[in-house]
Amino acid sequence: MPEYLLPDVGEGLTEAEIVTWKVKVGDVVEINDIVVEIETAKSLVELPSPYAGEVTALLVAEGETVEVGTPIIAVGEPVAVASAGEMEIDLSNPAASGRVEGESLVGRNKADRGPLRRARKGSASPSTVAGASAQMQLQGAFAPGGAQSDDVVADDEPAVPVTPARPHDVAATGAEMRVLAKPPVRKLAKDLGVDLSSLVGTGPQGSVTRADLEAAAGSVQALSSSAARTPNGVTKSLHGRETREPIKGVRKMMAGAMVSSAFTAPHVTEWVTVDVTRTMEFVERLRQRREFAEVKVSPLLVLSRAAMLAMRRTPEINSFWDDAAQEIVVKHYVNLGIAAATPRGLVVPNIKDAESLSLLDLARAFADLSATAREGRTQPAEMSGGTFTITNVGVFGVDAGTPIINPGESAILCFGAVKKQPWVVTRDGVDEIVPRQVTTLALSFDHRHVDGEKGSRFLADVAAVMEDPASALLF
Repeated sequence: MPEYLLPDVGEGLTEAEIVTWKVKVGDVVEINDIVVEIETAKSLVELPSPYAGEVTALLVAEGETVEVGTPIIAVGEPVAVASAGEMEIDLSNPAASGRVEGESLVGRNKADRGPLRRARKGSASPSTVAGASAQMQLQGAFAPGGAQSDDVVADDEPAVPVTPARPHDVAATGAEMRVLAKPPVRKLAKDLGVDLSSLVGTGPQGSVTRADLEAAAGSVQALSSSAARTPNGVTKSLHGRETREPIKGVRKMMAGAMVSSAFTAPHVTEWVTVDVTRTMEFVERLRQRREFAEVKVSPLLVLSRAAMLAMRRTPEINSFWDDAAQEIVVKHYVNLGIAAATPRGLVVPNIKDAESLSLLDLARAFADLSATAREGRTQPAEMSGGTFTITNVGVFGVDAGTPIINPGESAILCFGAVKKQPWVVTRDGVDEIVPRQVTTLALSFDHRHVDGEKGSRFLADVAAVMEDPASALLF
């Protein structure tokens, strides 16, 4: 019976979280059918099945993070049902066959096993079942410590022995096998970091109770703050005074990258306030053109083009400091990154070879990038290899900021909100105060090799194009 190992999805990622199973035990899948959605440190990824056959076990629960190479699902060949309604089950591996010591599922057909499953919202993983004379745990339902949340399994369910949940886990010790705990208690023990085998249970048949965990954790407050954890790991206190969310996936990766950049590259930030009235008029004219009818046209599109034109005069902006090689690497292409806020954290996908695209093609690339990012489907390859980034804080009504340089790059441009403001305009030698469309641009750059002269010249060139789009013909 082949097991599907969590594959290496690239970019040096070593682990992933199981987000949603797309199949359940008993389903028949074909090669390349999507079986699971995972979250890596960079994106959500749907994994296709490399095997065809019947799903015999889900080896990892939703919400659990496992390393690359870990078995996550078992797929066997489709099995013909015998005349007696029985089906073969591999008994060489108790976990894979869904049996525990002293109990077997041989002779149970799918209809018989159906009631043993407890459906979980958004999941088809098997759950635990206790009989009057025997206690049984179906493989893949609960990891040690529990993988289900309290809102799924009631507190009055019978206690279940704490046993390894996956065939690749190390076998449990004798002490672990004797510990009894309800699924919610096991989950809570995992959240609190309490070893169940170290506790003496005071519940029925010596099972570990919440009170036992409370004592082990040290206080009722510690228990209360972890009492309502949802399947995705978010914890809410019983009194609603705080919410705790685990740092993982995209957010964890971005946090590490930003800390590394902030404390490695000496950042300098410069600002310029620009009258972009003519750019806004240019944007309106583009929107009226037939070829731009199917794409979104915004000032960000013009700013992106202006930045790439300005790089021709200041190529150091499109470079990076290679500390290991002690070299400054100047790129002759622009992989333009656009910072995007998503429910799973900040991501910076980039448009490859953006400098070679026409304004229309660049607009189409923006549309594809934005749609993919909003859906959380940005792939690791789309976030690697960036050379320059723009972050648009203006969409939130913010005037400007001091952005942190994306790792592997030397500069990042912040685009503030475009607002009507009083502006001094000189006409026929006479100064007048008139309402104009004004914005603020802020450029952060790596001062190890981009000095103030280069940074200032680049920012001034970008501002010149934004003030008068026709000046782009001069570059």
